[in-house]
Amino acid sequence: DYLKQAAAPIPGVQFNESELKVTYPTGSTVRLYGADNYDRLRGLALWGVVLDEYGDMDPRAWSEVIRPALADHAGWAIFIGTPKGDNHFREICDRAQHSDDWAFLKLKASETGLLNADELNAARLDMTEEQYAQEFECDFSVGVPGAYYAKLIQDAEDDGRIGNVPHDPSLPVYTAWDLGIGDSTAIWFAQVAGREIRLIDFYEASGVGLDHYVHKLTEGKRQAYKYAKHWLPHDVQAKELGTGRSREEVLRQLGLKIEVVPQLSVDDGITASRMILPRCFINRPLCEHGLKALKNYRAEWDEKRKVLKLRPLHDWSSHAADAFRYLAVSYRDTWGTTPKPKDYK
Repeated sequence: DYLKQAAAPIPGVQFNESELKVTYPTGSTVRLYGADNYDRLRGLALWGVVLDEYGDMDPRAWSEVIRPALADHAGWAIFIGTPKGDNHFREICDRAQHSDDWAFLKLKASETGLLNADELNAARLDMTEEQYAQEFECDFSVGVPGAYYAKLIQDAEDDGRIGNVPHDPSLPVYTAWDLGIGDSTAIWFAQVAGREIRLIDFYEASGVGLDHYVHKLTEGKRQAYKYAKHWLPHDVQAKELGTGRSREEVLRQLGLKIEVVPQLSVDDGITASRMILPRCFINRPLCEHGLKALKNYRAEWDEKRKVLKLRPLHDWSSHAADAFRYLAVSYRDTWGTTPKPKDYK
């Protein structure tokens, strides 16, 4: 509506409601997209882009799709959003404040004068101090409301358990997968040394077949990984209508030793994840995206009742968090002695 209102006075302007697009007499266009399916933007050549509420987007939308789309025209980008903890939006803000190529504005309600004092005081009465600081004062230090693992990840940072955690060739590698159909598939790579759980690698992608992920298991440095087991959720056993085969059958045909994760509720899985996180050492260079996802995985907010719901929010962080949950559940229930080298497949 704002876009139509701004463009309406221009003679010859055209509106396409189904494509959310405005075409100007010069041939230039402005179009609105949802970031939930950012792959739709692949192949576009953009002169400029505005990313609204960037903190809620999958960070790969910018790095893998939108940034390359700006390259042909050396295009511009504007990032807008509300602080939601220590995430990729904060990283962009920090970068902007220390670079001559960027401009940065922090628009605090207490300084802009856009809202009068009575309205701000009324908002304070209905919100916690943390919520007010985040929503009105642009405070990044406030944690994400309802975050399941943020405190445990911060503890790991403080304890020095996040950094360079290299692959140990003498130990087997376990993987835990969250399988997507229309969206992402995420894979954690882990090793166990005594009571230490070492998260040495992470991979996530979307829009590709199972053969792609199997190939990634042995690509580059992963050629040295000696796999013990690959843990997948129970829905891997569901048969697809088109082929009559399950994804478990396909993966076994591709040579993987599949184990199905014990079926527990999401709440039990989150509890299991919280129990193993204090024992985790995380390899930041290869697990950065998964680490961000764990920090931002949170409960869904009920806007009507103004409370956190009893289920997780499904967003860009869900796939990595679900894969980690499967890792935690399978570790708790079935990982025992380290298999002998002859068992590796």
